[in-house]
Amino acid sequence: MVAVQSVKIDGENLYFFKSAIYIFESNMGFTLQLDVIVSEVVVKKYKKEENLIIEIELNDGRIMESIMHLKILPGGLPQLNLYCEIDDIHDYQGFDTFHENDSCFPNIEEGITLNEIREVEMPYEDVRLKFTLPIDQVEWMKTQKNKALNEMFKEFIYEYWEKQESE
Repeated sequence: MVAVQSVKIDGENLYFFKSAIYIFESNMGFTLQLDVIVSEVVVKKYKKEENLIIEIELNDGRIMESIMHLKILPGGLPQLNLYCEIDDIHDYQGFDTFHENDSCFPNIEEGITLNEIREVEMPYEDVRLKFTLPIDQVEWMKTQKNKALNEMFKEFIYEYWEKQESE
């Protein structure tokens, strides 16, 4: 069975947690499919892209380069589905082949959790909150730098969260 050693997107190494590469057969023909579990940060980075230049190094030493289409798979763990049409499946010896009517496909989500992914790369998002506070607290907050306020709120929320979970 063929396994993925490394992946580059537009020449940049991609950190992935698990992957599956296989041939998908449908009535329309054959496609090479690459499914990779990545971080939420990576999904956010590429989600608006349609086509990417992909270089795949396989565990048997083969290197494949192709322009591949991108699908973001909803639900479950963050992952990219990269695919391209292929003409001759004989060039893909050792690859598993799945037919559109098959009931079983590679499950790369098994054995990994979102928390494990976030331990490697935690996504950050901007949040706007509206508070009603005493004026002295408002004045104090206005004198603080955003970075310091971000750290303060992050620590407060984690401490409060842990306290709630332990009760």
